[in-house]
Amino acid sequence: MLVYNTTYNIDEEVLKNFLIWLHEVYVPEVEKNGLLTNHRLMRVLSHRDETTECFTMQWEVESSALLHRWHTEIGGRLNEELIKMFGNKVIGFPTLLEVME
Repeated sequence: MLVYNTTYNIDEEVLKNFLIWLHEVYVPEVEKNGLLTNHRLMRVLSHRDETTECFTMQWEVESSALLHRWHTEIGGRLNEELIKMFGNKVIGFPTLLEVME
């Protein structure tokens, strides 16, 4: 089992709109095809400052091949939409993790 994690650094001025977009657009779109499952949204407490907040979104995925398929079919389009809507006020970086225990 793998965990696909994206950590987002979000400018305070767009935080509310980003969270709305995440819940109303991103999560439903990702869940449509079932390649990524069991999402978790978490606030990162160790990287907060006066103008930004950090969140992490995690999804379970069975294999790197399925993750690649997701990126090709859905992920790229959603990332383009994120950039179009929020520009550099939301910056995300992905990490692929392997569940060991």
